[in-house]
Amino acid sequence: MERRDFIKTTVAAGLAAIGSQAGAETAQKAPALKPVKAGGFNPIAVSTYSFWRFMPDSKMPIEACIQSAAELGFDGVDVLQIQMEDNSNSYLQTLKRTALVNGVDLCNLSTHQGFVSPDKDKRQRNIDHTIECIELAYKLGIPCMRVNTGRWGTVGDFDEFMAKRGIEPALEGYTDEDAYPWVIESLEKCLPAAEKCGVILGLENHWGLGRTPEGVLRISKAINSPWLKTLADTGNFLEDPYEKLAMVAPDTAFVQAKTYYGGGIWYTLDLDYPRIAEIFRKVNYRGYVSLEFEGKEDWKTALPKSLKVLREAFGRRQ
Repeated sequence: MERRDFIKTTVAAGLAAIGSQAGAETAQKAPALKPVKAGGFNPIAVSTYSFWRFMPDSKMPIEACIQSAAELGFDGVDVLQIQMEDNSNSYLQTLKRTALVNGVDLCNLSTHQGFVSPDKDKRQRNIDHTIECIELAYKLGIPCMRVNTGRWGTVGDFDEFMAKRGIEPALEGYTDEDAYPWVIESLEKCLPAAEKCGVILGLENHWGLGRTPEGVLRISKAINSPWLKTLADTGNFLEDPYEKLAMVAPDTAFVQAKTYYGGGIWYTLDLDYPRIAEIFRKVNYRGYVSLEFEGKEDWKTALPKSLKVLREAFGRRQ
């Protein structure tokens, strides 16, 4: 063997021996890895809706909502699409910049659409709107988007609709059974854009066919796509909320949590958030919990109280 090769072989053997000894010593000193406790904590966001609530003269600019959310200590912001000033690229990039410099995530885009209609052209307009919103979410760097089934609209006034607890009759000559294929087909047409943009659609339990857990899961299971999951709203199951939230929890990609300080604008629910947190902890839900404040109290006092409740229920970073 040449002298050069002999030196290379000897050095390599020596290094291997040293590495083996060091690795054994490190292994002896390193503590055993412990499994992460399921549901250790959930980041807490706030919806821009919490600042507005469709109350007169209170539609805050989203930039101001983002700054206030950061000052209050939230981890993220859930953007209400109809609260946006426009869809221009310069506006969208301003929102992204505002979130970055304030240290919060833009984690969800909450949209409205309606597929519960026998009018194919109307459904197509709502499909087009939903795809446009998916592309907005992509440009904002938002990975999740709330979608709704829509409703029949036979109770035109929303206050009256709320007084009826979200229940309305179908259009004459139709039933909910007619509407399920419309909704399923419409959402399926949105999925290619969702997959291309990397935006999960979260189907909310939000009136219409989404008023019950059975309705939400029927649609989700029929579509059976990783790009369509459930968005669980704690305040939209008006009866037996805990049992119904437990039904949708395994399929949930995002949670919106309601509080009602000062009394609810349409109704008030006395929600047990430690109990709700346990429901989602059991299915190892680690995603965002986004506050949707829906009370009459000033947000400046109601949002800090709400954040405290959600932090204590869903845990803190260690």
